[in-house]
Amino acid sequence: MIENQKIRPAQVIGPLGEPLTLASLPDPSTTRWVVRRKAEVVSAVSGGLLTVDEVCDRYSLTVEEFASWQRAVERSGMPGLRVTRIQHYKSLYERQQKY
Repeated sequence: MIENQKIRPAQVIGPLGEPLTLASLPDPSTTRWVVRRKAEVVSAVSGGLLTVDEVCDRYSLTVEEFASWQRAVERSGMPGLRVTRIQHYKSLYERQQKY
């Protein structure tokens, strides 16, 4: 029966190396998404603290929006989450894919 239970960690390592718990995640009413907050939510999902569905419900995000955050972190790290740099990193990634 234990195999069927969802075992989650009490904390994961955040994007800046600090412990990240459910209590330390951004507030569910967050409307201003800065790079650090986005990175914390992505870290929570990759560490198993929350699922993608839980994050989307908790923060009123679409799956596509959250997936774009994950892709940005995978491609460019935290700087890729900056809204003003999205086009720059997108074109950089596309150029890298050609070669």
